This record gives sequence, structure tokens and C-alpha cells, in this order.
Amino acid sequence: MPGRNKVTKKTLSAGQRRGPPLAWVGWSFLILLAVVTVLYVGLKAVANPILFLQNLLDGLKLGFVYALIALGYTMVYGIVKLINFAHGDVFMVGAFTSYYAVSRFNLHMWPAAAFPSISPNLAVVLGSLTVILLSMAVCVILAVTIERVAYKPLRDAPRIAALITAIGVSFFLEFFGALPFVFSARFIPYKAPFSTHAWYIKDGIHPIISGQASPDNTISFSNIFLIIAAASILVQVLLQYIVKRTKIGIAMRAASYDKPTARLMGINVDRVISFTFAIGAAFAGLGGVLYAIAYSSIYTQLGVLPGLKAFVAAVLGGIGSIPGAFVGALIMGQAEAMTMGYISTPMRDAVAFSILIIVLLVKPTGLFGEPAQEKA
Repeated sequence: MPGRNKVTKKTLSAGQRRGPPLAWVGWSFLILLAVVTVLYVGLKAVANPILFLQNLLDGLKLGFVYALIALGYTMVYGIVKLINFAHGDVFMVGAFTSYYAVSRFNLHMWPAAAFPSISPNLAVVLGSLTVILLSMAVCVILAVTIERVAYKPLRDAPRIAALITAIGVSFFLEFFGALPFVFSARFIPYKAPFSTHAWYIKDGIHPIISGQASPDNTISFSNIFLIIAAASILVQVLLQYIVKRTKIGIAMRAASYDKPTARLMGINVDRVISFTFAIGAAFAGLGGVLYAIAYSSIYTQLGVLPGLKAFVAAVLGGIGSIPGAFVGALIMGQAEAMTMGYISTPMRDAVAFSILIIVLLVKPTGLFGEPAQEKA
């Protein structure tokens, strides 16, 4: 977590300070790979700048969604040193909650029904916010329940026990949700709480008529892209404020550094951990709703790949670092979008997990992570 105090390192021998004798091989490979990638994408961008800019926007959309999930991973790890692999499935539950709120209960229509004279645009905003807040609340309740039932009893157990439990909880949510009387295993068309509008840029910004594709050689974007970007940036700023400026944020940083000492200082560590799970789940629920609106289809395995890629983003940025999770997610989104645009769609997953392998081999602490230090 940000703000962790520095501790003195043990005296290292000259050989230990130099690190592994072949570490330069990994760095050389990474630099070579980066140069080749930049040159390849640069040549493609020069040949077709419109396609490059479109891929760039698509990558930003994916990256901002991954950021909403990755923040939960990095916060939970920063406090309890647990990789919560069930976090992606909480993201899935948020998407399904919004689906039922809209398609079964018409919750997005309540402002217009309760206040007939209200402005239509205001009614849409209030109705959509209600659906999103409900999804976030359900995800919070689910995550806190999981933490209390599955993780809290294992708090003093070996880390591998909690990790296996997290994987088990993930499988339970996926396959329980696939039962016919729960969510079912089929792909479900998603009905958005508000209508999406798209525009294309060519001699100015022009709307795209519903049901029609954008003209050739144009850059297109939609209102859901703008909403995802704004929500992700706002969440990042809000989380930084909470961690840096509030009492609960100070308690989170204290618990992250030393739980026994935090308890002696009067901090309720169990409550801090529950709050961390809750706020991470709320952001995942928000991401689930926005992802479902953007891609118009949901199913019970929805959270698997986005969850794993958000985990890779957290590792890339430096797991335990909030800005690192955000930056890592944006990099992951760009890597995936450029792979789909210039290589092939099936390769996007291979590239994403290759990034994880390279980071673990070359710089396990990630871009913003601090190396592990030992007390004297």
C-alpha cells in the first residue's frame, strides 16, 4: 500500500548486491522486445493512422475497465497479502445484478414512474445510477460475506491455504451461477439501463445512426467509452483521497505495514480488512455494469479472463500500489487492443499472459512496486 514506511535492509554481500549473474539476459531480452514492438506498431501507425487511433481508443476502454478490477486486487493484497481470485467473479455478479434490475424489475424506469413531470434526461441519469448503486451494494455484501466466511478463519494459516480457498470460492461462484435456477450457463443479451450513442470523427464529430456502421477511414467512439473513462479516473482519484487523507485510509496503511502494532494502536484490523474488501468489490461491481453495457452480452464465466488480466495488470504495475494498478491496466488494455488490431484476436490472451511471465522474470516487483526489504 502507498505510504508504507521504509525499513533498513540487512547487509548484503557483494555477490548478493549484484543479483543473479544472468539478470542482464532478461533485461536485454525485455529491451529488445520493447524496441521491436515499438518499431512494428510505429510502422503500422504510419501506414494507417486511423486504424492505430481506433485501436488506441479500444485499448483505453479495455484498460479503464481492467483498472476498476485491478484496484481491488492490489488493495486486498496490500492489506492481507492475499490474491483474491474470486474478485473477477464478484465483477460478474455485478453485471448480472444490473441485468436483472433492468430486465426483470425495470428499476431504471422508477424516476419516470414516480415523478411523471421529471426531465427525461434526468430520469435516465437517476435510473442508471440506481441500477449501478444496487449492483455495487450487492457486490459489497457478497465480498464481505466471502471475507468473513472463507478468508477470516484462515488469516493466521499459511498463505497457500487462503490462496486455494480463493480459487475454490471463484469456482463456486462460476458454477453455482451457471445453474438453471440461478443465472444459467447461456450467453444472455444485455439490456442497458440507458441508450448508447456513437459518433465518428471525419471533418468534425458526426453521430452514427442506430443500426449502421461508421464510415470507412473514420475514428468512432461512444458515450459508454466516455462514461467508462470518467468513472475509472474518478475512482482512482477517490481511492487516492481515501488512502491518503482519511482516518480509514491511515488505518489501512497501518494495517498493511504491521497488523499487531496497528491493533495496539487501537485500530480494528478486522474492520479495516472488511472495508478493503468492500471498497474493492464496489469498484468491481461498477466495472461489471459498464463492461456489460459496452459489450452487450453476459455469462457466468464473464469475470474469468477480465479478472485474470486485471491481476496481470496489478502485477505489472506493482501489486500493492494503487497508481501501479491503474497504469498497469492501461498498458494491458493497449497490449490487448494492438494485438487484436495488428496480429490476431486469439493472440490477445497469449500476449497478456506473456507479459505476466516477462514481468515475473525480469522485474517481479512491477513498475511501481518496492523490493522486499527485511528488518535489521
